[in-house]
Formats: sequence, structure tokens, C-alpha cells
Amino acid sequence: MKMKKFLALLLAGTMALSVVACGDSAQSGSSKEESSATKEEGKEGDSESTADTADGLSVCLASEPASLDPALNSAVDGATMILHLFSGLTKWEKSGDGLEVVLDGATDEEKTENADGTVTYTYTLRDDMKWSDGEPVTAEDFVFGWNRAAGPELSADYNYMFDVVDGYEAMWESEDSSELDEDGNPIPTFVNPDAKLNVVAKDDKTLEVTLVTDVPYWRELLAFPSYLPVREDVVADESWATDPKTYVCNGPYTMTGWDHNSVITLEKNENYYDADSITMDKINFFLSDDANNMLTNFENGSWQLIDDIPTNEIASLKENYPDEFQVEGQIGTYYVCWNINEDILPADSGLSGTEAEAARAEIRNAVALLFDRNYIVDEIAQGGQVPASSFVAMGITDADSSEQFYENANKAAGNKFLGYYDTDASALQDNYNKAIDVLKKYYDYDGQKFTNFPGMTYLYNTSEGHKAIGEYLQSALAAIGITMQLENQEWNTFLETRKNGDYSIARNGWLADYNDPISFLDMWTTGSGNNDVQFGKGANAQVAAYSIDLTDIDGYDLKVENGTWAQTYDEVMKAIKLESDKDKRYALMHKAEDLLMSTGCICPLYYYTDLFMIDSSVDGFFSNPLGYKYFMYTTME
Repeated sequence: MKMKKFLALLLAGTMALSVVACGDSAQSGSSKEESSATKEEGKEGDSESTADTADGLSVCLASEPASLDPALNSAVDGATMILHLFSGLTKWEKSGDGLEVVLDGATDEEKTENADGTVTYTYTLRDDMKWSDGEPVTAEDFVFGWNRAAGPELSADYNYMFDVVDGYEAMWESEDSSELDEDGNPIPTFVNPDAKLNVVAKDDKTLEVTLVTDVPYWRELLAFPSYLPVREDVVADESWATDPKTYVCNGPYTMTGWDHNSVITLEKNENYYDADSITMDKINFFLSDDANNMLTNFENGSWQLIDDIPTNEIASLKENYPDEFQVEGQIGTYYVCWNINEDILPADSGLSGTEAEAARAEIRNAVALLFDRNYIVDEIAQGGQVPASSFVAMGITDADSSEQFYENANKAAGNKFLGYYDTDASALQDNYNKAIDVLKKYYDYDGQKFTNFPGMTYLYNTSEGHKAIGEYLQSALAAIGITMQLENQEWNTFLETRKNGDYSIARNGWLADYNDPISFLDMWTTGSGNNDVQFGKGANAQVAAYSIDLTDIDGYDLKVENGTWAQTYDEVMKAIKLESDKDKRYALMHKAEDLLMSTGCICPLYYYTDLFMIDSSVDGFFSNPLGYKYFMYTTME
């Protein structure tokens, strides 16, 4: 029943998405970390502001955003604000009971399929598209913005979102130099420092972009923050996106106040081409990571929407606020990630190289079997979430649009259950026994507990819900003798710590950027800024322990045994990006997820739902399954 309820919630928001954009089954990642853009759910400190918030809509999504630069943001809360501040070529729009991607800053789109397999799009910009300071938006602003977001100089987390654009590969082509980094790996030098994307401003109002192949989710990419324009003279000031005085944008709103760690104030942009349709003149984005503080401000009427809810209050809130308590479908996965360079073998294992990495992968996968995902969703999360058996989330369609990708995950294993773990409650004891048997191969066992498993630290960002899950994971491991300390960090620090690989094991989450499995898979390439696991980085760069065989897919001869991450996973991802045959492309993506999950570094816990509280006086609000929330068309009684 729970599964059916989740699907009903999810499909209500996604069915309309699957028929828009560029044909196929395109939809919407965030950021994101629960992107995702990255597409994540960050929360920070209490908010007491001196800003004038007497009028307008007051909401609280998360804590202080790491960045409101469209190219540098990698979180859902930041992306939501950015999508209120900027206008790109396309945007998400409510259509009946669903959503669709429509033209925004462009009035016309022409598609040309070229003889060499590339595809060229030509866009005509609106004549009345302006920056918030009154200057006209030009095609060159898109050219500059895209090259900036895609290139090595900025090294944005989401630079790989442009790898479908011709010229991207040349921008990142590199060769090893004699100079070594702190881990002893060669520092690459870029072969073509002047390379650019194949995107051209034919004139002030005409933009031409060439893709390496036909991309079914192209319009969804254009609606993503990384594809928004920025003006070269504005971003020349590196701190431009931190101060309302220097923040120049072209969307429905301008930023008029930023009381850091307290509130960000947006007001209607009179230079926006469609300003007459914007019904909410002012939005106050309060900044907090304290769910109890959020609830207090919601209940006393100060805030009309809160995006985090105290876990211990969920049951009573469902009963006391049946109209305000919302659970909506969301395409995302809450998971635990391991730092692949963390050595979890006992000191006297005697293993090294390929054998050592294979052992660590087996251990990590065994630990994943110890967790009771049904307990987590029923007793802790309590929001209709579904135990996860794969990383690519429920709601992402497969090559046959009538099926979901996760339903066909790990099919080659021949298991009677879906995916990579049996998440049925009846399988808990069997999973436990399998885990113990594996761990006995590597650690000393006294009949009840392991006595020499190295201690670990579980990193999470400040949130009551994340803490509760961490405490459960801690107790599950303690029961068999594994010591895991808990450490929480405020949102921005947490993101940087995890990104830099300065952790052993951490909470994580990812929301789709569009309805395609690639939005969950391409973040794990070696050069991705969202590769928090550190695949192919540091010591792992030289580890030859991964195997891939594509020879059972017609036209592919790639077969690698005990190769590096760059020789296996990165190569599969390149093939996916160039493959135009839908069935082959999805078969390649299943191969990629099989390899990803074989490492044990990704431990899925549950598929997301979106829990939030919204005041019944608010009308016109909508959200999408990618985690974005839209307030520009709201009114309040």
C-alpha cells in the first residue's frame, strides 16, 4: 500500500513531464544534492532579522546558501531562489495537474539534425528581455555564461551538465604533467586552454548551440540553473553574488536584502519581461536549520511555508494540520556514502592493490545489509518514503516508458527481489546473516561482535532528522562491535568537507535534475564536482580494481578487467552521452549503475518524498518532483 501511495503522489507530478521537452521520456537535480542541482536539503541557524518583512510571503527552505551564483550553486534550496532571480531559455510551468517545460527567454526554437550526427538548435531571444539594471539581455550573455559554467577555470560542480554540448570534451582534454599533487598523483594540464563550447551568438538576439548527439532531456537542461545567463562585467567581481548591491539578475525578482544567516529578501523585478504575471510582490527567504524553530514560526503565523519538520512532531502534525501538512512525490534517493580512500581493512589484513579494494567493496556492501530500511522510513522519516534498493530513484523511467529504471536494476544477478538489496521486512534476518558471514572473512569475531573493525565517524549536516538516522545507523553497527562516532556540521561547512573527501562515511542525498537515469550516474565520473565519494581521485586514481563488459550490447567492444575508474566508469559514461539508440543507451546506464553499486560506496536507504508545511491562506504555490518550489504566482488571503 505504501508503494502504491508513493507512486500515485509521484506520477501525479510527473506524468505531464514525460510528454514535454524533446520527445522520449524527458522530465526534469538538482541540484542537486537533495540536488541538485544537488539537487540537497541544507539547514542552518535560527533566524532573527531586522529586515522589513511585514508584507510579502515568508518561507524557510534551509540555512544560509553556499552560493547564489547560478554556475556555483549545487543545492536545491539555492536553486529555488536562483530560479526566482533568473530567466533562461526554458522554464518549468504548471500545466493542469502536471508540469511542463516551456520556452521562457526564447520566443522560437529551431532544431537541425546534422549529417555528422550532431544536432544544432537556434533560439531567438525576446526583445524585451532585460537585466535588473535595465540593460538588455543578449545572446552573448548566454555564450559567456555557459562557457564560464562549463570550463576548467571555474571548475563548477555542475560543469559536466554541458558535456552534451559540442566542444566540452576539448575544453577538458588534459595530459599529466610532471608536477604531483599531495597524494602523489600527476596534476593534469589542459591541452586546449582556449577551447570553447560550440555555442555562438549570431547576433544580439540569436543563439546557436550544437550538441554532440540528440539529447532527449535538452529542454530540461536549459531550465537548470547552470544554463542561466550571467553578464561578464557583473561576475568580474568575484563577490557579486553575495551582496544585493552587486547582484544583477534577469528573472521575476531582484534581491533587495541579504541579512546573512537570517533572511534573503526578493522583490518583484519591474524589468522582467513578464512582470505583470507575477502576483507575489515580495518573498522573504528566512534561513534556519532548526526544525523546531521553523515549526514555531509556522504555528505563530510568521512563516507561511517551512521545508523541514521535527521528526517527533510528524504524527501530531498530520492529525492537527491535515490541510497544511503536505507530502508530495519527489524523485530522489537518501543514502550513505563512503569515502573510497578510507581504509577499513584491519591493519594485519595483508591485502594490497586490487585485492584490497575488492575486499573493501565486499565489506561496504555487507555493512549495507545490516540496516533496517523499513524501520528508518516507518519510525524515523515517517513521510511515506519507500525503502531504496538502488541508487537511481523510483520515478525515473526506463527505455520502455511504461517501466521504471529501478525495477530493472541488477537484473543480470537473477535475484527474486528488485535492485541490489532485498528491502522486504522478511529479508532482514537473512541480510544480517549474509553480512556477518562476509565480515567474518576479514575481522575477528567473538561470536557476538567484531573486535578489530576500525572506528569510523559519520558526518551529517545539522538537522534533527539527519541526526536521528545517524543515531540509528550508529546503534545498528554498535550491535556487532563496530564503533561509529557522529559529527554534525553546519550546511556550508558540511558541503565543503564532503566535497573535499575529508570524511570517512557521510549522509548524502540526490534529487533528479531531469527524468533520465544519467542525472544520477554522471555525477560519479572522476572529474565531477559532485563526486563526493572520490572515485578516481587521490589514492583511488591508480587503483586498478574495476571491471566492465559491454560486448553483449550490439556495436560495443569495450571489455576491461581490473582497470582504473577512469578506464571503466568514465568510459561507459562517455559512451552513454554519444549513444542515440534509446535501448542501447539505457542498457549502458544499467551497466554503469551495476559498476557503481559494486563498489559498496553508495548505500541507498530510501526514496524521497517531499514533506513540508504550507499555510492554507497561500494559493498558487506549486513544486516539482525535482525539489524546486515556486512562489512567484502565489497570493495570500
